[in-house]
Amino acid sequence: MANLSISLACWDYDRTRPLIDGRVQAEGLDLNVQLMRPQQAFQAMLQRKEFHASEMSLANYTALKARGECPFVGIPVMLSKMFRQSCIYVRSGAGIRTPADLKGKRAGTAQFTSTGVVFVKGMLQHEYGVMQSDMSWWIGGLHAPVQPPAKPPEPPPGVRMQYLPSGGTLEDMLKACELDVLFSNHFPALFEQGWPGIARLFPDYKVVEQDYHRRTGIFPIMHTVVIREDVHREHPFVARSLYKAFCDARDLAMDGLYDTDALRLLLPWLLDHIEETRRVLGKDFFAYGLKPNRPALTAIGQYLHEQGLAPRVVTPEELFLPGFD
Repeated sequence: MANLSISLACWDYDRTRPLIDGRVQAEGLDLNVQLMRPQQAFQAMLQRKEFHASEMSLANYTALKARGECPFVGIPVMLSKMFRQSCIYVRSGAGIRTPADLKGKRAGTAQFTSTGVVFVKGMLQHEYGVMQSDMSWWIGGLHAPVQPPAKPPEPPPGVRMQYLPSGGTLEDMLKACELDVLFSNHFPALFEQGWPGIARLFPDYKVVEQDYHRRTGIFPIMHTVVIREDVHREHPFVARSLYKAFCDARDLAMDGLYDTDALRLLLPWLLDHIEETRRVLGKDFFAYGLKPNRPALTAIGQYLHEQGLAPRVVTPEELFLPGFD
């Protein structure tokens, strides 16, 4: 029997490259891998269901599940995991020295509902008692203008939110002292250029993130993998085949990192970084599956509901097909 042709959208990570270059084959499938930046893949899948399977924002997917209108099924492949305490940038003259100082301040973000920002807001609430409603919010382009929505969505209860007019950027507002803090998944250009008026809220973010993980068990998950429901209904074996292929590809990437013969990446202390990561997060720090990721999956379901972005709490078991513990 001929293999089933499946289109898959994902980004070019070390953990997906073996699928892209053919070193790993998905049993029974001919994968047509479309390399796309994550945001492009998300929109193509969410708006047009353009692929049979795709990398997907965990927050978007969980919110769809909460609303009962999800056209996808998930497999617990955590393509992107990242702590986000490093992604809070404050204006030097705003008087923000601790998370508590964020209360009453003017915040800006390009993606109020992105997984990274949802995790950061949840972390601030549960670790420091700072609610999203304690700040006023501006939504718009970070360093390039974006068109505001013709009909802005209703903000969550208690949240003061405005969209930047055409031509404005969040970085321009920060530089003009019209914003106090940026929540950004991407480096602000002002930060990369060394503008003295911007700094991280947590300069020692690695120490903060490691302590956070020790106490909570949460290694935040940004992206997972979804399959169109119609594809799963017609070809249920696709989920298991894709999951195994993703696991095999990740294992190849992981094995290649810890190699004293020649460094795989342009990082002179790569081995030290891997050894430190294993001490802090455990040897299987980039595990897939439900059980090892339960703390982060529980948190995203709770945070989305608390932040008014989902009508109910979604449990980890609801997010993925059974049998992928």
